[in-house]
Amino acid sequence: MERVERHPILRPAGRATPLLWTLCLAVLSLPLAAQELALDSTEGLELVNVLAAPDSLDGQRGLKVSGDPEVLQAAQKKRAEMMAAMRARGEQPRGPGTFEALRTNHLAIVKGSEFGNGTIEVEVSGQPAPGAQGGARGFVGIAWRLQEDRKTYDCFYLRPTNGRADDQERRNHTVQYISHPEWTWYKFRGETPSRYETYADIVPGEWIKVKITVDGEKARIYLNGAEQPTLLVNDVKSGASATGNVALWLEGSTVAHYRNLKITPAP
Repeated sequence: MERVERHPILRPAGRATPLLWTLCLAVLSLPLAAQELALDSTEGLELVNVLAAPDSLDGQRGLKVSGDPEVLQAAQKKRAEMMAAMRARGEQPRGPGTFEALRTNHLAIVKGSEFGNGTIEVEVSGQPAPGAQGGARGFVGIAWRLQEDRKTYDCFYLRPTNGRADDQERRNHTVQYISHPEWTWYKFRGETPSRYETYADIVPGEWIKVKITVDGEKARIYLNGAEQPTLLVNDVKSGASATGNVALWLEGSTVAHYRNLKITPAP
């Protein structure tokens, strides 16, 4: 009968050698590779309700992103129809949440960016789009732990036109944390004023360096290389163990620019 030789490492299950365990542990302990995108094209991105194209701002090449006009027009039409129906019933708008059911998320999702904890670094710029209404602030930011429904995520975003406003109250609303769809800016502001937003000295139409760190239920955002966070959140609403994609985020009234994105998952 022919004898079958077995490699000393490839033994039956339950009899693994110390060398095999050492190799497995070594592989598992390797740090996850960072994902880097120059953002000088739409390669590697999935566009959701936005248009994007290479562009330059202050001589620096990046990606210009804005709301899809057809999507914006459709949303505006639905809003007008809803307002007309309310007037016919003798109702008045009930604050910022009146049109929540019509929310449109504007995202450029980074493909393959499964992210739970770690660091996200990017340069952004935001300014109101031409013809935007008075409430436009140049809303621009980064969403993370984005789910497949394209509407559930955590996000830090900026309101650049607030940074040097003559009204102190507006300045206090320059940097914002949200966790959609449940935890909107107006819910946070109504229930826990100032806890999830703060001031920063930023302006529209200029590059702003953003660094976001996420560790379980703790998230921090740092601006323009500062050693201390501009805003810290100790109760991230997606929880301690959620994961999802990273996305460039903006509001439909914004013309945004992004460049030099780096996503580094925690080991």
